[in-house]
Amino acid sequence: MDIVAAVFAAGAALLHVYIWVLESFRWTEPATRKAFGTSESDAETTKPMAYNQGFYNLFLAIITLAGVVAGGTDSTVGATLMLAGTGSMLAAALVLVTHDRSMVRAALTQGTLPALAVLAVLLSR
Repeated sequence: MDIVAAVFAAGAALLHVYIWVLESFRWTEPATRKAFGTSESDAETTKPMAYNQGFYNLFLAIITLAGVVAGGTDSTVGATLMLAGTGSMLAAALVLVTHDRSMVRAALTQGTLPALAVLAVLLSR
């Protein structure tokens, strides 16, 4: 497995673990609300949804990290898992920006490392 793909995939996974923490545990904190552009009242209302969404991000990170680990012994399994995780992360970033053009910065933050990982995995095959 290509080390560059593994590094980008691991970076994408770690970013999504951080997003999990923000969405699932720090959603109503002032710094998190500022980062997501959410008012205090909206954050309270959407807290259950954010909690759930955060776990989606965690699960994508776990799939991706499993691919990085598996790639050390089986490059096909590793690449498959990394593509499943980072491809889903990239798709979510694209959905975000196509739904709301004002979210370009957030989509770039969320999608750059996964995009680089997908590209690196595909080029290493």
